[in-house]
Amino acid sequence: MISSFKPRARTLMGPGPSDVNPRILEALGRTTIGHLDPQFIEMMDQTKQLLQYAFQTKNELTLPVSAPGSAGMEACFVNLLEPGDKAIVCINGVFGTRMVENVKRCGATAVTVEDDWGKPVDPEKVEAALKANPDAKVLCFVHAETSTGARSDAKTLAALAQQHDCLTIVDTVTSLGGVELRVDEWGLDAVYSGTQKCLSCTPGLSPVTFSEKAADAIRNRKTPVQSWFLDMNLVMGYWGGGAKRAYHHTAPINALYGLHEALVILQEEGLEKAWARHAAMHESLAAGLEALGIGFVVDAEYRLPQLNAVTIPEGIDDAAVRAKLLSDYDLEIGAGLGALAGKVWRIGLMGHSANAENVSLCLNALESVLIEMGQPVEKGAANKAASAV
Repeated sequence: MISSFKPRARTLMGPGPSDVNPRILEALGRTTIGHLDPQFIEMMDQTKQLLQYAFQTKNELTLPVSAPGSAGMEACFVNLLEPGDKAIVCINGVFGTRMVENVKRCGATAVTVEDDWGKPVDPEKVEAALKANPDAKVLCFVHAETSTGARSDAKTLAALAQQHDCLTIVDTVTSLGGVELRVDEWGLDAVYSGTQKCLSCTPGLSPVTFSEKAADAIRNRKTPVQSWFLDMNLVMGYWGGGAKRAYHHTAPINALYGLHEALVILQEEGLEKAWARHAAMHESLAAGLEALGIGFVVDAEYRLPQLNAVTIPEGIDDAAVRAKLLSDYDLEIGAGLGALAGKVWRIGLMGHSANAENVSLCLNALESVLIEMGQPVEKGAANKAASAV
């Protein structure tokens, strides 16, 4: 007979999910009520306000899509693009390529702007593409590229799009809550994220926000949104303000309890303090990794503090190290994706995981495993370097 599943506790320091704050786990277990219950509707209104704070926006069309971050991505594309439209898509890692797939599936044409993996999106290339394609409807880019740990200049890219009367679709799955993100100030139009990264919530929800310009484009489409479930014209009947809600789907009630608690925690800490904490933990980790002879894929200027893509030392077996960290230390770090598979580790410092104890655990465990595998590493050097920062 199969018994209840009770997983071993792990320390999650990969590219996501991150460690879930115990307060959020408690919130997930609260009593389930109906998705049209007045109490739940009140909580929905609060969640929307808290998301507006996290995104730094006043956009009315701000809500969590009832599905993972990939659905948030798709929601932005299927609502803004119609057959025959043209989109300029920036590719500097795995998740830019996923944007291209979404453009194609909307029946639109993708014009790609490519940069080396580990580099930010080049604004000069984007400006050239916008000038060469004056009929482009949207500019699409990843703010925080999870496959490489590179941060692009969203403010500058959005300004270029505005100069060419172009909307923006922006991936902030890894950046929301971890680094500076100001949707209104920077003029971002359609922005999607996830709950399992710097918000320290469980996977399964995708916060999105649309500017009034984007919402107007959605309302004035010539063709229906190809996805009924993700059609913002319908979803806002349920997520709009006020007590009267039109039934659209049965919301993941307990998952939304968790997101609400995650956003309350972010509000309590304060956005700027959360950004500063991620930066401080990154500096400590980076010093320790340097002491182990491990370098970064991304130049310091463009590096994401919450997603550290680091080079695997020569002669070291990627999978063997990760397996030993998991079996001996209950510590999860991530493998490389795409062109970086087998060449890098991705070490996450996201949300609840971004703390000094986790930095120390990671450095100690990695140091011990590397010494065991014959690397010329001085025992204790990593944490000594990290502590000095």
